[in-house]
Amino acid sequence: MSAFNDLLGLLLGPSREPRRGKKEEERLAALRARRTPEVVTELADDEVFVFGSNAAGQHGAGAARAAFENFGAEWGVGAGPTGRSYAIDTMSGFDTMLEQIVDFLEYAQAHPDTTFLVTPIGTGIAGHKAENVAPFFQAAPENVVLPQVFVDALDAQ
Repeated sequence: MSAFNDLLGLLLGPSREPRRGKKEEERLAALRARRTPEVVTELADDEVFVFGSNAAGQHGAGAARAAFENFGAEWGVGAGPTGRSYAIDTMSGFDTMLEQIVDFLEYAQAHPDTTFLVTPIGTGIAGHKAENVAPFFQAAPENVVLPQVFVDALDAQ
């Protein structure tokens, strides 16, 4: 886990954020307190749905199906942004999932005006436990909203 944190630190770099005003601090505090709903049925204009996928982009069930039917995920695209969604391949092994989470966190950091609602990726058909996936989101930027199961797993560390 330490190697991942070192890698993430290198990729994301030190924080160079300017000093924030009270209104901005309140907005960020509210965002940090927010959780991804268990079922997402609609998105605000500045939101993106983040879901677990397979490399082939066959979005046949669960959150992937919701992304395809409701949020513009493209059939055949198993990783990255399409429509108002962002796919992370959770079915091609743990290392691939880790690499794609790092890619996603870089993408989220590069899009600070977008809020990313992360579903409990990897914990469904991929078969990973929340306590094994959640730590990879520990250094997520402030515009990444996590599901309660990931927050609970991080709090338990």
